[in-house]
Amino acid sequence: MKTSNKYISRPIYLDRIKPFIGKNLIKVLVGQRRVGKSFLLLQLIDIIRQQDPTCNIIYINKELFEHDSLRDYKDLMKNVNAQTVSGKKNYLFIDEIQDIENFEKAIRSLQAKGDHDIYITGSNAFLLSGELATYLSGRYIEFKIFGLTYNEFLTFHQLPDSQETFLTYLRYGGLPYLINISLTDDLVYDYLRNIYAAILFKDIVARHNIRNVSLLENLVSYVADNVGNLLSAKSISDFLKSQKIKVTPNVILSYLSFLEQAFFVLKVNREELRGKKIFEIGQKYYLEDLGLRHSLLGYRTADIGKILENIVYLHLVIAGYQVRIGKFQNKEIDFICTRGDEKIYVQVAYLIADDATRKREFGNLELAYDNHPKFVVSLDENASGNIAGIKHVHIREFIKQLI
Repeated sequence: MKTSNKYISRPIYLDRIKPFIGKNLIKVLVGQRRVGKSFLLLQLIDIIRQQDPTCNIIYINKELFEHDSLRDYKDLMKNVNAQTVSGKKNYLFIDEIQDIENFEKAIRSLQAKGDHDIYITGSNAFLLSGELATYLSGRYIEFKIFGLTYNEFLTFHQLPDSQETFLTYLRYGGLPYLINISLTDDLVYDYLRNIYAAILFKDIVARHNIRNVSLLENLVSYVADNVGNLLSAKSISDFLKSQKIKVTPNVILSYLSFLEQAFFVLKVNREELRGKKIFEIGQKYYLEDLGLRHSLLGYRTADIGKILENIVYLHLVIAGYQVRIGKFQNKEIDFICTRGDEKIYVQVAYLIADDATRKREFGNLELAYDNHPKFVVSLDENASGNIAGIKHVHIREFIKQLI
């Protein structure tokens, strides 16, 4: 196959994957629809061809009509065997592999033989969960792919770093295809609503045989509207009942897990700041793409605090941090972030407009008695300096330097 070379490099992910090229591990790229997994595969193909010009590339994309006939693992094995060239190094790339029934049987067999260097993508976390993870245990390495970071957004759209550009990023999100669309509400949100429909119906409704689609849509709207708020299955169930929608907490839990598996939402647990206890009830949910949120609810300036908290959380996760919410009695630290031996605390605010706000945001971070770095990030243009060792940083600068 030939690649078009018409793509923009994403070194955040390529640099993570490159060390595993040629290693006998299945490289698995997972992420929400349209975050750029397919283009990363094409970039990897070009990198491999530069390293090994004589290699044999086998490329299968289940979203293309020519590969529609590959229904199960037997079809897949026949196709791959027919394209395999003896005496050469064979590299196998399969895009959206979850659409091939029992694909793991073929992949495990191919990996065991050691004749193929394997790369696969999928748009559902179920790809490597439960029994499947056990079936391929120790044979794969997973790379989670997200939409564009702010720095990538600047590069893709060829825009200068400014407050206006940052607000555009907050408004439309980071799906890479937006570089082909004029950045206006009508055009962008129409495109994003189509992506949302694909996620909802292909990755959730069809996959899990959901009959009550209206309930799922109501749940999505509620979670999107309550980004950054503490939620529980019972609280959501009680709210829906107040809207004359009867549903049990167990159904809510199932639907929330389906949204997570489709990479539409990310769940964050709370951690006791002093005792390190992880709370099982009352989590926060953030959306993987803010543009999708606004395409459903509209872009509301009154939600700027939620939006900023969501974008900071996304960037922390993309940077490789494990993130939890810190709780001490009735007070909260937005994010406790660990990455290896590194640990930071982050509090997110819209504006530090008065002494009461300053006392609250900086005071909460003072609850963490250790010497790990602590940040208050806000949209204040003059954000700088520190109070009691806690750094005040502009959100734009924080997420630019984070990765």
